[in-house]
Amino acid sequence: MVPQLAWIGLGNMGRGMCKNLVEKGNLDKPLIIFNRTQKRATDLSKSLPSGKSTIASSVGEAVSKADIIFTCVGDDAAINDTIDAALKSSTKGKLFVDCSTVHPATTEELAKKLTDSGAEFVACPVFGAPAMADNGQLVCVLAGPKESVEKVKPYTKGVMGRAYVDFGGQPVGKATLLKVIGNTFILNMVEALSEGHVLAEKSGLGTENLHQFIETMFPGPYTAYSTRMLSGDYHKREEPLFAVDLARKDARHAMALAKEAGTRMKDVEVGDAHLEMVKNYKGEAGDIAGIYGAVRQEAGLNFATSCDISRFAITSPSSHHKLTNSHHYGERKERLLTLVRQCSWSIIIGLVVVLLACGAAWFFSPKGETQTIWRSSLILSFASCYIMWAITFLAQWHPLIVPRRNTLTSSSIHEN
Repeated sequence: MVPQLAWIGLGNMGRGMCKNLVEKGNLDKPLIIFNRTQKRATDLSKSLPSGKSTIASSVGEAVSKADIIFTCVGDDAAINDTIDAALKSSTKGKLFVDCSTVHPATTEELAKKLTDSGAEFVACPVFGAPAMADNGQLVCVLAGPKESVEKVKPYTKGVMGRAYVDFGGQPVGKATLLKVIGNTFILNMVEALSEGHVLAEKSGLGTENLHQFIETMFPGPYTAYSTRMLSGDYHKREEPLFAVDLARKDARHAMALAKEAGTRMKDVEVGDAHLEMVKNYKGEAGDIAGIYGAVRQEAGLNFATSCDISRFAITSPSSHHKLTNSHHYGERKERLLTLVRQCSWSIIIGLVVVLLACGAAWFFSPKGETQTIWRSSLILSFASCYIMWAITFLAQWHPLIVPRRNTLTSSSIHEN
């Protein structure tokens, strides 16, 4: 029997995951969609292929019509409310898959509620940013009974994600425990970048000099967050990529887990204090990258950076939050000239070889009526080879032909 799927929760992550489930999940039946704000469900459904989705008016309606129910909501309270609403319908024989980032104890409680009602439960938190969710590049962490996990795998790798971590047969709380600990790495990274940039600015090194080092040594999320900081994106964005409230929720979970285990996460404590400052300054629009503004304030600087943002171009969310580092023409020209100077002997030797080959073609071409054709053909061939080599050599430094090594994508920016 082909299962009927439902999706509940269309936040920054849920929208992309839901889209890929429809487009890549090989579903034989339209996906049932529910979101508390129905407009989001309506807008998403309109953007999906015709006839591939339907909108439910309530959690109960979505659950009653589905065999496998995916949930992806913001916090512990939201997922508890969602499951409580689901339990008002018959859940016997249904499989619930929760992708939310919540406390491991919450995950265990959800599993007990659902299994007691005759349902199956799999925890499936994900690592990645909204752009990664849009592109199906998330990493899914699966935990729960092996048989149940196997039912979920076909919707992870190659559909919503690029890979999965298999905790099949382990307690469901292990998945969200990994997720909470993993998210502390993001917080610590942002904290380290913020403190480093503030020190670079106040010590005279300069934030752009530090950014060049980060581009070279730490491509990926470090470079992406550094760009967001120096561009001012952390305080200009109307809709946060990783909302301060969600970041603080994760930090609280991590600190609570550490306390229960008899240890501390001091870096997380510092990060959470800065997140509190971000919340006070920006309210719900605050983003985890706003930690940079908080550290700036502590150092006597303005929350908003005064860096020359012309060097850092960030496109709008509608274009998948793609980030690109827009170096000035003069800098690109100087890099190219430096490269040419470094490789001058290679260029000269190549030119000499071509000239010798052309000379040989001129003097040793077969004599007769076709000599002119032989000469011109050989010389043209040798010259063309050299020109093509030169174009290939220069292309690696041209941002419009081959992506620069420091090109950034928001796939490296974490959200939830």
